[in-house]
Amino acid sequence: MELSIECQKRGEGEKPKALRRDGVLPAVLYGHDGTNSVDLKVNTRKAEALLRKAVINKSVITVDVPEISWNGKVILREVQTHPWKNEIYHLSFFSIADQDELELTMPIHYSGVAKGVKDDGGMLDTVMNELQIKCAPDKIPQTLDVNVSNLGVGDSLHLGQIVLPEGVSAVGDPEQMVVSVLAPRKAESESADGGEAVAVEAAE
Repeated sequence: MELSIECQKRGEGEKPKALRRDGVLPAVLYGHDGTNSVDLKVNTRKAEALLRKAVINKSVITVDVPEISWNGKVILREVQTHPWKNEIYHLSFFSIADQDELELTMPIHYSGVAKGVKDDGGMLDTVMNELQIKCAPDKIPQTLDVNVSNLGVGDSLHLGQIVLPEGVSAVGDPEQMVVSVLAPRKAESESADGGEAVAVEAAE
């Protein structure tokens, strides 16, 4: 899905509050010119339409800034909102045009029903709900799917076992547990009661 938006360069005297009153959002672009950044502004309605489709630190967006003759690929780095009005206050874009590799944090989508849950009444324990990955800008996956269908009670998946799309690698300890299936609580309770009974008998 191609995402794009046009921004304008923000003047030095333009205050964020005044811009918002006029239906314009302040924004900033990083990474397009070394360590330099440029202050931008963007139509609020267009920004809201973009955010209905774009995902922070994931979606690739084409940004056009005619005043500085710049057009390039970016990711949406940050969206600031009002603490209780649920209104967008500021956007941050990061240029990826000159990046060979990116580090992104993406949510994990667990798919399937673990057989240990379905057949034995176990509980799925999702230790990690997001994953830090490395990939080229054109290899950013739409979703990170982890299928748990084959996990039985006591089974687990570690970071090094997660199957990722081609060109994508995980950042972190390969031994880090990602998800597991715990024994049913009833079975754990019965096991504990049985252990106490054996201990009493031994004492007698």
